[in-house]
Amino acid sequence: MDSVLRAACIYLVLMVLFKIAGRRSLAELTTFDLVLLMVIGEATQQALLGEDFSMTNAVLVIVTLIAIDVGLSLLKLRFGGFARLIDGGPTVIVEHGRLLRERMRQARLVEADILEAARTTQGLTRLEQIRFAVIERNGKLSIIAYD
Repeated sequence: MDSVLRAACIYLVLMVLFKIAGRRSLAELTTFDLVLLMVIGEATQQALLGEDFSMTNAVLVIVTLIAIDVGLSLLKLRFGGFARLIDGGPTVIVEHGRLLRERMRQARLVEADILEAARTTQGLTRLEQIRFAVIERNGKLSIIAYD
């Protein structure tokens, strides 16, 4: 039972931490981000298993984590507000060529990030060419150009 409680606690802590970190933090991983995630994985593994490295304990932890994840996905399907709370929603950060600076600040984005996405996805070079730029739920930037 101790493993189940630890798994549930770690799942909740990681969910909250990644929610605080923001969507853009997870969208494009740098080399350092990858190393950091590996360190987090190692620390999580130690916290989950404690001193019990048995196969039974490992399976119990894995089953608990998957059960929590499936349970949350079912709750998100049933309750739209819960899905928005957990996953967030798309956020418009450029509207008709105009930067929405407060939203950009909250997402920790700068103009260069938006222009980079505009260049790589649409071949656009100026803000005035962008009708909308949206941070999607997965952290990726979608650029919608003027026709």
